[in-house]
Amino acid sequence: MSKTGPFAFALAAMALAAPVQSADFSDPTWPCIQRKVEQLSLGLMWPFPVDPALLDTDKTLRDDVADLADALALRRVELEDLRPQVEAFATQYNGDPAILGLVFDRVFNGLSKRRGRIIKGIGEFSLSQIALAEQIDATRLEMDTALAATEPDFDKIDSLEERLDWDQLIYTDRQRSITYLCETPQIIERRLFSIAQMLQQVAQDQG
Repeated sequence: MSKTGPFAFALAAMALAAPVQSADFSDPTWPCIQRKVEQLSLGLMWPFPVDPALLDTDKTLRDDVADLADALALRRVELEDLRPQVEAFATQYNGDPAILGLVFDRVFNGLSKRRGRIIKGIGEFSLSQIALAEQIDATRLEMDTALAATEPDFDKIDSLEERLDWDQLIYTDRQRSITYLCETPQIIERRLFSIAQMLQQVAQDQG
C-alpha cells in the first residue's frame, strides 16, 4: 500500500486544530503548525557570561541557586508570585549577573531537557497516528474487498467493521490532545524568556 494516502490522512486530521494554510507537514514527526525548534540557545536569552565553576566550592551558593531555579522551573507557579523570592535573592547577592546567570543556567538546562522530551513524545505520537491511519485504510480496503465477494462472509465483515469503528474512535480521541501537545514546547520557551527577563531586571552589571 502506498504510504502517501495514510500519511496525508493522518497529518491532515492533525491540522484540524489550526488554520491549514499555516501548517507544513514535511516532517512526519512534527504534526504541529508551530515551527519546530529542537534546540534552544541560552545565549539568545541571557546576555551575561555564565560560569558553573563558581558553584564548585560554595555549597551555600549552590543550594541557594538550586532552590530559586527549581522554583522558577515549576510551570504551575506564576512567575509574578516568585518575584519577591527573586528580588530577595538578588539583594542577597548584590544583583551580581554572574550569580543570577547561574540561576538561569540551571532553569534553562532543566526546562530545555523537559522540552526536548516533549518534542520527542510529539514525534512518537505523530508516527503512531500515521501507523493507525494506515491500519484504518487497510481495514477499510479489506472490508470493501469482502463486501465485493460473490458470497460475502458477513461474520468477517462485522468483525472488520467493529475493528474499523474502534480504530477510528481511538484515532479521533487521541487527536483531541494535539493542540495542547503542540503548544507545550512554546509555552516552555516563553517561560524561559520571561524568567531571563525577570532575572535581568534585578541584575546590576558589576562591570
